Amino acid sequence: MNFNELIDRRQTHCMKWDSMQQFYGVSPETGLAMWVADMDFRPPPAVKAALKAEIEQGVHGYFGDESAYKAAICQWMQERHQWEVDPEWISTVHGLVAGTALCIQAFTQVNDGIILFTPVYHAFARTIKANQRQVVESPLRIDAAGLYRMDFNALEQQLQGHEKMLILCSPHNPGGRVWSVEELVELAEFCLKHNLLLVSDEIHHDLVFKGHQHCVMPLAAPAIRERLIMLTSTTKTFNIAGGLTGNAIIENPELRQRFTQAMLAAGSSPNRFGILISTAAYLHGEAWLASLLDYLDANRQLFDAGIQQIQGLRSMPLEATYLAWVDFAATGLTPAQVIEKVQKEAGIATSYGSSFGSGGESYLRFNLATPRSRIEQALERLQAAFN
Repeated sequence: MNFNELIDRRQTHCMKWDSMQQFYGVSPETGLAMWVADMDFRPPPAVKAALKAEIEQGVHGYFGDESAYKAAICQWMQERHQWEVDPEWISTVHGLVAGTALCIQAFTQVNDGIILFTPVYHAFARTIKANQRQVVESPLRIDAAGLYRMDFNALEQQLQGHEKMLILCSPHNPGGRVWSVEELVELAEFCLKHNLLLVSDEIHHDLVFKGHQHCVMPLAAPAIRERLIMLTSTTKTFNIAGGLTGNAIIENPELRQRFTQAMLAAGSSPNRFGILISTAAYLHGEAWLASLLDYLDANRQLFDAGIQQIQGLRSMPLEATYLAWVDFAATGLTPAQVIEKVQKEAGIATSYGSSFGSGGESYLRFNLATPRSRIEQALERLQAAFN
């Protein structure tokens, strides 16, 4: 796989490149798209082969019989994460944002509180608010190593009694933190103590760098299994987000039934193309993923080294994901001034830190899943703009 290949994604109905003029005022002709969390790489060859076979058979009707797809999920989770999943636990959702919305609708009521450790993936808060629930922000603290930590003491002090659910991002986006088993156990104990359902969004759990080990929530803290909804997907791992296919894996039969009812109420059924490419990716994508992780690791190291050379900029140590979290606070500039420099002077479209909730105001998130020449170009532009 040639991850250095510069693929022109402009005018392909690509949100990341074709919408950055609209949202950021950055021209796709001269700018760099480092915002939307998809990759500028081709997915595993098996994905193309699956799509080609589907096109050649020629009839693209409703999808039936998910057994092969669910078997592929179970095999992947067992071999990759040592987690034994029963196919009966799996429900197919239209991506994990939709899966999160279904969890909110199935397990909470209007005005219930839903806890987020912020800054965190912006779609969580947006979806909570759209469903007329209350976002309860628990700001993460930064330790001596520059890594995020959950603060359960502070969270406990702010609880008001209306909180029914906690949504965890594991590994964390942004910040790239791989939560330790000890932290996950403490989180599970907190949820049990306060009668909270736990939704663990683990969409990035295959994108972990050497030296770090992700543990899926049900293995880290088995006691939480009866109150746990796991959200997983192939889409980040293999760059097939356009397939809009993910999994809600629920061991507790009562919770699973409530979730199924929410899916029925939404009229949800599987995306044929998403199922086919997800199955192919899980069955045949492991070698591709190994090469990808090596490439992303080198991109990460290059980007971090370049950022540290720019006065006033600091990149949080990245343990997982391909999303670098850069703090501009020490530049002395306001967030608006930073954005002006990054967009107007450097010509880079990035995700605004403020959109991730409390604690993100001085940050920007940069997508590193792009050919290395673009990482080098981005660093040159940032150095010119800030030095």
